[in-house]
Amino acid sequence: MTLGALVHAGADPLAVADIVAALPLDGYALTFEPVLRCGLAATHAIVATDEDLHHEKLLTGNADDHTHPHTHPHTHRPYRTIRDLLDAADLPPRVRDRAQRTFRLLAEVEGRMHRMSPDDVELHEVGSLDAIIDVVGSCAALEVLGIDRIVCSPITVGQGHVQAEHGDLPNPAPAVVDLLALRAAPSRGIADHRELATPTGVALMVALAAEFGPMPALAVGAVGYGAGTLDIPGRPNVVQVVIGEETTDSAGPGQPVDLLECNVDDVTGEVLAHSIARLLAAGALDAWATPIVMKKGRPAHTVHALCDPSISDAIRLVLVEETGTLGVRGTTMHRWPERRRLYAVELDGHAIRVKIVDGDTGPRRMKVEHDDAAAAANALGLPLREVMLRAAALAQASAASTNA
Repeated sequence: MTLGALVHAGADPLAVADIVAALPLDGYALTFEPVLRCGLAATHAIVATDEDLHHEKLLTGNADDHTHPHTHPHTHRPYRTIRDLLDAADLPPRVRDRAQRTFRLLAEVEGRMHRMSPDDVELHEVGSLDAIIDVVGSCAALEVLGIDRIVCSPITVGQGHVQAEHGDLPNPAPAVVDLLALRAAPSRGIADHRELATPTGVALMVALAAEFGPMPALAVGAVGYGAGTLDIPGRPNVVQVVIGEETTDSAGPGQPVDLLECNVDDVTGEVLAHSIARLLAAGALDAWATPIVMKKGRPAHTVHALCDPSISDAIRLVLVEETGTLGVRGTTMHRWPERRRLYAVELDGHAIRVKIVDGDTGPRRMKVEHDDAAAAANALGLPLREVMLRAAALAQASAASTNA
């Protein structure tokens, strides 16, 4: 669907096909079909392969050889075979690098799931010929369009179960969840039993996106919609791609927020800490307390909560319930948050989240999540300072690889 969206947004299909043709593979046809999905115009990228044709013959009883039954329509390939295939292909450097990063992530995830070396992982659906063409084709389309930076919105997943090579699996599939966890990528579930997010599609986003979040400030130049196979009633089965030049003008009004506050002089430090934790859990963008002196010299605190105006009522109720205050005051203001990314690095088997604030020439600041680092330090018997330094170094390397 990503490949179809990029072609719909303007990537020349012939130029994309020429790049893909550099792969030392045959037995496939790559075509693009204009379709409607729930009434919305989109492009459906179709990869037809000899593997699919052979499977169809088996199902209809027209195969030349009935002595070799298949339980799956695709040929499985070890990751090392795909890695060597990409290295041998005369691909543009950035196309090769992006495709290699995508399949390497898939192999690392599958390796952890099956407790084996990534090189020995045999990729099933994602190692099939059509999946290879899809991934390389998507990277080729990005190159044809000259895309330098990718921002991905929250990824939608379904529910229930899906059928895969290893049997009946929960939906979203374990590989999808593990891939999302690598980058602490945001996701949203909806009441749909279809496989809305596949390992291949999620791996592309996790490997190539510079950050996850809302669409940045853009001078929009094009939009494209990539269609899935099914036409689902009531919801267009498409992936949307928006292409444009990122703007850096910060003269706008910023993001509107509400600041809610109350003064309390009869709560303990433990209650203050719990109140702040509850405010954050309820969706506050930030929450904190400052010491003050009230009338008659009474020591007290002001509890503050910064939140989106749409949830001000809910945050106000938490503030009242947790602190026991007799009143809350509020002010509407604006904020200008710095662009940041959230990485999840793995340190000796422990996941640690790291926030990265970007500058013009690369990461400008890193902040290791204290609770993650403290848990890892306790489990590993290491000083917290050492764990935080090592986590920051891993995040630095991961950020450099993503931006390469």
